[in-house]
Amino acid sequence: MTLPWLVFFGFLAGVILLAIYDILQRKHAILHNFPILGHFRYLLEMVGPELRQYIVTSNNEERPFSRDQRSWIYASSKKENNYFGFGSDNDMELSPNYLIIKHSTFPLASPHPGEPGYDPEYRSPCAKTLGGYRQRKKAFRPPSIINVSGMSYGSLSGPAVEALNRGCQIAGCLQSTGEGGISPYHRQGGELVWQIGTGYFGCRELDGRFSEQKLLATLAANPQVRALEIKLSQGAKPGAGGILPKAKITPEIAKIRGIPLDQDCISPASHTAFRDTDGLLDFAERLADLTGLPVGIKSAVGESGFWHDLARLMQNGSRGVDFITIDGGEGGTGAGPLVFGDHVSLPFKVGFARVQKILAEYGVDKRVVFVGSGKLGLPESALFAFALGCDMVNIARESLLSIGCIQAQKCHTNHCPTGIATQNRWLVAGLDPTLKSVRAANYIVTLRKELLALSRACGVEHPALVSVDHLEILDDRFGSSSIRDLFGYQKGVGLPSQEDQHSIREWMLAAQVVERKMG
Repeated sequence: MTLPWLVFFGFLAGVILLAIYDILQRKHAILHNFPILGHFRYLLEMVGPELRQYIVTSNNEERPFSRDQRSWIYASSKKENNYFGFGSDNDMELSPNYLIIKHSTFPLASPHPGEPGYDPEYRSPCAKTLGGYRQRKKAFRPPSIINVSGMSYGSLSGPAVEALNRGCQIAGCLQSTGEGGISPYHRQGGELVWQIGTGYFGCRELDGRFSEQKLLATLAANPQVRALEIKLSQGAKPGAGGILPKAKITPEIAKIRGIPLDQDCISPASHTAFRDTDGLLDFAERLADLTGLPVGIKSAVGESGFWHDLARLMQNGSRGVDFITIDGGEGGTGAGPLVFGDHVSLPFKVGFARVQKILAEYGVDKRVVFVGSGKLGLPESALFAFALGCDMVNIARESLLSIGCIQAQKCHTNHCPTGIATQNRWLVAGLDPTLKSVRAANYIVTLRKELLALSRACGVEHPALVSVDHLEILDDRFGSSSIRDLFGYQKGVGLPSQEDQHSIREWMLAAQVVERKMG
């Protein structure tokens, strides 16, 4: 056999062996799902910084998440170096609406490994007790200010849901189930917020109506549920019901949801258990009385009349919701019409500030735990949300990036290349929930770490104590505006009550003392 033939067969054998290795390895879903070809993706990612002048988009141009943002999440999830060198490549002076965090001249110290008070988990509980104001039987203080947002099994694959659930258990935070019900993949140790949408999956009669008996039966089988969230709308498709294309509906999903296999699963646009704000509060109190759990709502923000009605009806204290999750119009992992994603509902900052001020006007804002959602999984975005008045932040797409999402934007096609937003068996097989759960937890812990570091740089112990006075917005004409003026906040709006501020400061101090003793 001549030398060229030997080289050819040697090369062919090498390619075959590499393909076998790619399929058998569990670390990278892309390599399992696309053997050989997947290596080109990592090669281009590796040499991208050196070739940036030849690539069409810069580090900050891609949407929904830029290259810099994705790189930070990937590095954080792998516990790699997530620092950036050679200064910022943002044009601070000429970028409109550029956020500046105003650090204190005398910041608080952030303990480092080996120092007294250092906490490797960067624990940071909610400043308020969920269900505390209304004295729910199962009220509790959420252990983490960062939690995973509602993404249903069906929209996501089973291994992806499992990876997030196990990651939440490791990081000590909550996972919202999404409106698709509680699946076996939600039962891997992580605690849950059960989201009840207009389809009432998991608590519905055969005709789609809400069922008390099935609600109680599901809760009896799932003691890890810590709160109930009534979904009114979401950022991906506000004003429309949830959509699960029939291509993604498996027999298991159909059984969990109680739906047919041969057609798209489209939830109604509105609830049948209630028809107005008054009925919503009756329904929330009914759920709380039945279960003892804290009960809240999730909504994108459109017209303001609902929020005035809600605040007015809660004013006398006889009825109320325990938490409000505000989803921004820029958020949403789900499939939906382009025009709904682009133009229906307010973006998070505008929508949340509007709701916060309305509830403050009626004097009920301190009674409610506020949760922000909608592209808030980066430190500066999350801190902005806390300054506006969030007590917790839910993250969705960023948590998917942490378990391997590459922003292919194929979520609605059932062809997600990383096995996350698909039910295709071959693609799903590449996602190892054991490995990815650790990455999800690493990312959540790192985000808490960065938030605590930013808070301390501002001179306060906890992100909930960061106020609108700590932030400023630059315009593109060398001017700036305070957040207080831009959003019209009165003094004290957006901050927890004095009692809750004192409580969270005591908790943080006690945690540091415990860590010091352990050290």
